[in-house]
Amino acid sequence: MTGFDDKSGAIPHYHDHRERLRERFHEIGGENLRDYELLELLLFQAIPRVDTKPIAKALLQRFGSFGEVLAAPMARLTEVDGVGEKAAHHIKVVYAAAQRFLKEPVKQRPLLDSWSSVIDYCRGAMGFEAVEQFRILFLDKRNTLIADEVQQSGTVDHTPVYPREVMKRALELSATALILVHNHPSGDPTPSRADIQMTKSVIDIALPLGITVHDHIIVGRNGHASLKGLKLI
Repeated sequence: MTGFDDKSGAIPHYHDHRERLRERFHEIGGENLRDYELLELLLFQAIPRVDTKPIAKALLQRFGSFGEVLAAPMARLTEVDGVGEKAAHHIKVVYAAAQRFLKEPVKQRPLLDSWSSVIDYCRGAMGFEAVEQFRILFLDKRNTLIADEVQQSGTVDHTPVYPREVMKRALELSATALILVHNHPSGDPTPSRADIQMTKSVIDIALPLGITVHDHIIVGRNGHASLKGLKLI
């Protein structure tokens, strides 16, 4: 592979580039770097003696966006030339850290008082996944989070949801309210007829049990949709 130090001891061509990129990060912050530049910085830690710019660009070309690179499974990451298991593992650790960071505001206050944080967390946790997942946020009477659980995983366009199982788990946790969440891997968060019908089925079973369904949020890489906000429930 090109880019390693040669036997003459000459400084590799990418050495100065790494230092300049690190300096830019400290001067202007990560939010002002291009996606491939931020990805380069991430890869510096796992690939110490290789020019990571072409690798970063190849990852973005393969997966489409920075978020989709972080969310990609390790097996698919290692299909990109130059990305070994160490680099793929490092990317997944960063992804896990990002999810943990987004979840902190959700854990610390009533969810209905921090709705934008709920949306950010749901998109970060599920918006870039390759298959559909159905997630439930279980809340207590103060609307603070009791548990956050992925109930089902499905295919690229379908996840089986069983309303009675949802209620069974809510009763086990003594939850008094729920927020339903699932993702559309297509990227388009527009709710389908099946999404609306399933949500109404959950609401119909929850109501006699004194459990409120606050919303059903659908997330994707292109945004999110709220069934309550769209007046569909």
